[in-house]
Amino acid sequence: MCRKLFLYFLFVLPAAVMAQFAPAAGQAGTTAIYKDSTAFTGWAVSCKVTRGFINIEDTTETYTQGDSTSNRSFFGTAENAVGKPGGVMDVVSLGDGGSAILTFAHPITNGTGPDFAVFENGFPSQTPPFGDYLELAFVEVSTNGKRFVRFPSVSLTQDTLQIDGFGQLNPEKIHNLAGKYVADYGTPFDLKDIADSTGIDIDSINYVRVVDVVGDIDTAYARYDSRGNIINDPWPSPYWTGGFDLNAVGVIHEKSQPTGVFVWQKSKYGFLIYPNPADRQVVIENKNVSPGAFRFSVYSLGGKTVTREITAKKTYYLNTSGWPNGIYVLKIQSGNKIVVKKLIVSH
Repeated sequence: MCRKLFLYFLFVLPAAVMAQFAPAAGQAGTTAIYKDSTAFTGWAVSCKVTRGFINIEDTTETYTQGDSTSNRSFFGTAENAVGKPGGVMDVVSLGDGGSAILTFAHPITNGTGPDFAVFENGFPSQTPPFGDYLELAFVEVSTNGKRFVRFPSVSLTQDTLQIDGFGQLNPEKIHNLAGKYVADYGTPFDLKDIADSTGIDIDSINYVRVVDVVGDIDTAYARYDSRGNIINDPWPSPYWTGGFDLNAVGVIHEKSQPTGVFVWQKSKYGFLIYPNPADRQVVIENKNVSPGAFRFSVYSLGGKTVTREITAKKTYYLNTSGWPNGIYVLKIQSGNKIVVKKLIVSH
């Protein structure tokens, strides 16, 4: 009996302590999902970003790129995180502790396996010990946009020596943190992991919030996983590209919505859009008291950009004659106001 207990503690317990998580993209057992996977049914249609500092320990430090100088990350725009992932530079940088809130054409719902995935632009390292260059972020979800619930995360990376700004991470030591995988491969999240949470409906998630983890191991600035471990990732990165680089959020399970005939009335932000369903043309009328230039984009439900325009016209005629029949997402941005609507095209 004593010998059995000795062998148990010698072999079983160390194995449990050393337990790892899913490996890098392309390796056996990985949970990474490629951007072209047929598992994706849609992509984020809007994004609002709150930028973090380029150096949380010295908030006066600035970086200059071209004609812009700031103490906060300023690479990319919120629109870079909308739709399907583009190239590695088609991202918005969040900065230390910065965040982004994304919305979708249909609510995300809890299905079998992962329900959505977050994309970043990490890359394999070319120097020993040949890990991956990864920047990490917490992921939170909400039904009403007010109460957000954070996914439980784990970081088993050592926290005694700061990983420098160009350091490496082992994906096998990371769980439920966005950025676990390199560019073009999404980190999956399963709503079942937060099934016991209060104040949200995991069958009707309308918002996903991505929050940069900072990565600084100084306890004055450190961020912690769900087990109380300090999260150590490449830091500092005092550039305009600092912090988590959000590329996209793809939906795997979404709530079905009715597609009956309806006409949009004037929105609270002053736009009249008709007819809907549309045949050859959609009219967008800017009914604001002081109309100015506004930006609009149209996306397919697969996240592909159909058209994108900036106009100062009070009445804009959008030609839909060459579009395939189906459902599209129309996003209008005027100043800091955003309207997202569903558009049906039926010839």
